[in-house]
Amino acid sequence: MNKLKKTLSVALCGVLGVSLAACNGGSRREKYAEQSLAALYEKFEGDLERGTPSRPITLHVLENDTAKQSGYLKLLLDGFNEKYKEYNIVAVDANQDQYSDLAENGPYGYGPDVLYQANDVLMKYCNGKHITPLPIDKLDAYNELPELAKKTYTYNYKGTDYFMGVGVNIQAPMMYYRKDLLPDNWEDEWDENKNGIPDMQEDMRAMWRFGKARNAANKDKYGFMQSLFDPYFSCGYLFTYGAYVFGNDNTDTKDIGFDNKDSRLGAGVILQLAESMNMGCIDDSITVARESEFAAGNYFAVNNTQDMYGTMVDNLAAAYRKQGMTATAAQEAAKENIVSAPLPALPASGDLSERNGELLDSIVMGGINGYAISSYTKYPRAGLAFLNYATGFEMTVKRNEYLGIAPAREDCNKVVTVQADVAHSLFEMSEQGRISIMPTVSGADRIWTPLQTSFTDIATDPYRTDDKKYYTSDGRINHNALDALLKNTNSNIYKSIHTFNG
Repeated sequence: MNKLKKTLSVALCGVLGVSLAACNGGSRREKYAEQSLAALYEKFEGDLERGTPSRPITLHVLENDTAKQSGYLKLLLDGFNEKYKEYNIVAVDANQDQYSDLAENGPYGYGPDVLYQANDVLMKYCNGKHITPLPIDKLDAYNELPELAKKTYTYNYKGTDYFMGVGVNIQAPMMYYRKDLLPDNWEDEWDENKNGIPDMQEDMRAMWRFGKARNAANKDKYGFMQSLFDPYFSCGYLFTYGAYVFGNDNTDTKDIGFDNKDSRLGAGVILQLAESMNMGCIDDSITVARESEFAAGNYFAVNNTQDMYGTMVDNLAAAYRKQGMTATAAQEAAKENIVSAPLPALPASGDLSERNGELLDSIVMGGINGYAISSYTKYPRAGLAFLNYATGFEMTVKRNEYLGIAPAREDCNKVVTVQADVAHSLFEMSEQGRISIMPTVSGADRIWTPLQTSFTDIATDPYRTDDKKYYTSDGRINHNALDALLKNTNSNIYKSIHTFNG
């Protein structure tokens, strides 16, 4: 009879489409969630754990794919392992997908000990206590972090603030353009204020005109190119005109603000940008082709993140080599000709076709990638040693060298050599409030699909024939229709978080 009951229990789990382990998953996760944060914090007291030559302590480290492909992760692991070999501590690649879910895997012992991810991913693990609070007085990087990074990784639980992760790099969309593709007469024709900076770098209206002119001269050539359907890159057009994600400093998921203030003008900017691109802007076609088309000279400028800089340089260098340059000369020319800058300012009116008028500094959605320590690790003090090593001055500068990241550490920001202008720009933007950090509260992941649907709809409109949604009968932008779309987007996000998700 007992055997029959056991068989039925296993069968029931199979019917539900989950493993036997998952049948106990709720109680297992609840057990860990019942731990007090103070108790987790106390795990860092005491001496560093030691392994033995025959049974070393093994730390499983989750990194992103770019760090693996560039060789940075190997450099990081080899350096740490050499430093701590006397303790018989070995850090290894966790060999998991970079988007693995710690909340699902951790309670069963399958998750990493230390993980590097974006702040919105790491901080969602606070709910359920999947990552452990860190002792500020034992963090080597803490005093070098800007307030934005400290605030991003601070978690308030029952009135007490806990520090949950160490920021490594500030991540936000930037514009990259080809200096060698500027018109020969750009200083006369495309520098109206005569400040030595091309107008299309500073003013999206100029970029829009330039792109249209470039495409008119050659149907395969474009100006600024971006997959407009992607919310991470396109939300900034709404933020610039007053939109926000959630109210109360991104914590109130019942207050959704994508239609706030003049955000309909930002939606109109997306519409106008789509006019100057091609149908690749309505999906990920431009993103997929971004680096190769940029290298081929078909895209004058692109919207990209800092960790793709090395790939952009390599692609452009390869194109130069095909033109007869030596490998060294091609690499240097690629670095010289790729210019990075914050996205150009937008017209206060929302009209890219105007020549004059007030400009608004662009605001972008961003994040701070960092390291955290799993609550499920058996070796929290060894994990802390790795975290300190990975976020230290030397390895942060090396991460910049290998990946082109903009360091969160202020001392590193002052000495980096790869994309130093990007690093400085991102710090300035963060201080000016021009980076809207991705929300970290539960439910924040529900914003993406409704936004993607809406941005796809907007970007598609210029390519519709007689059934356009967001133009008036005389061809002007219908901002009322765009405002209605954004209100509906808010409603869909609300339902996804609070109705469909219980």
